[in-house]
Amino acid sequence: MTATHPGAVVAGGLDVARLRHDFPVLRAVVNGRPLAYLDNGATSQKPRAVVEAESDFALLENANVHRGVHTLSQRATARYDAVREQLRRFLNAAVADEIVFTSGTTAAINLVAQSYGRSVLRPGDEILLSEMEHHSNIVPWQLVAEAVGARIRAIPVTGTGELDLDAVPALLTDRTRIVAITHVSNVLGTVNPVRRIADLAHAAGAVVLVDGAQGVPHLPVDVQALGADFYVASAHKMYGPTGVGFLYGRLALLEAMPPWQGGGGMIQTVSFEGTTYAPVPARFEAGTPPVCQVMGLGAAIDYLGQLDWAAVQRHEAELLGYAIERVGTVPGVRFIGTAREQVGVLSFVLEGIHPHDVGTVLDLHGVAVRASHHCAQPLMRRFGVSGTVRASFALYNTRAEVDQLVGGLREARKVFGS
Repeated sequence: MTATHPGAVVAGGLDVARLRHDFPVLRAVVNGRPLAYLDNGATSQKPRAVVEAESDFALLENANVHRGVHTLSQRATARYDAVREQLRRFLNAAVADEIVFTSGTTAAINLVAQSYGRSVLRPGDEILLSEMEHHSNIVPWQLVAEAVGARIRAIPVTGTGELDLDAVPALLTDRTRIVAITHVSNVLGTVNPVRRIADLAHAAGAVVLVDGAQGVPHLPVDVQALGADFYVASAHKMYGPTGVGFLYGRLALLEAMPPWQGGGGMIQTVSFEGTTYAPVPARFEAGTPPVCQVMGLGAAIDYLGQLDWAAVQRHEAELLGYAIERVGTVPGVRFIGTAREQVGVLSFVLEGIHPHDVGTVLDLHGVAVRASHHCAQPLMRRFGVSGTVRASFALYNTRAEVDQLVGGLREARKVFGS
């Protein structure tokens, strides 16, 4: 079944009604209600163009890349390499060789941790993270720190959900080698001052990795302007396929890094006496790559490239403001994170009701949210909660869906009698 939300066009110059037609799943009915999909921070929906790009390749052009001399393989290789150039332009990287395809953000961070981290870290060296990091930007660094004897330090988070920048200079020491920071918090929606942190880190002699998983869907990204040495993200959070993402790395750094995984495609010569490795980026793309998903990523970049980003940001800011106002009318709501600069993420608790119970009631009302610790347990402990309810917005969300969320929250209050 399908259903249509009323009031899909909002102020700000973005034709949301037209955009929603690109996403067939938004016309679904869940538990007898129109689907209000507010779990975009976990994964965004795919426009028809992305699904068709994957389907057309799989049905009509499927072949491996960088392997064959036959026509289909040559076509696939040309298209695969063209997406790398698309990403270069999308991120304003200097050259296409600075783009490495991975299976996602997690794989990209692990690649940098295991290759660059193990190469440069020595006992007593330090890695600076923050209290708001996703586990994917904590655990890989812990693994390499334990292996080499390095130390993890963390930038504290203020009560408003912002990084305590006053603490950063003291945390950066002559032993700091790596600073790994999120561009946008997946829990709070806080947009971090990456350039300012990067400048401080570089002055201390450290390199900077930016977790852009939540940044790319909401903000234009210029890796050179940000001062990022590494920038990572996943396609499925930017209206693309699952199973593919990317690592941007400054070419000089990538060229100095050893391979992390071995296999086909990342070598020049192999013998039992020794192996020589391919230049970057092939050195870091061992095995058969996710060719079909890369085609979908290319279509997602095309889709995003056609948007008026100023209008998208106005729309999301207006929608977040409306959500804060309306959700704030529900008795017992307490917002977690009130940063001055946020993207469309609203995290809150409903006093006396477990987030999982809230999420279950909302699902009965057709509202999809995330109710958990969001793979950010250190941040949960910072705010003294076990988890939160998170509504995360995308360019296709509407005020009507916010109203549906509020109705479900009021019903949760009634169901649990508090």
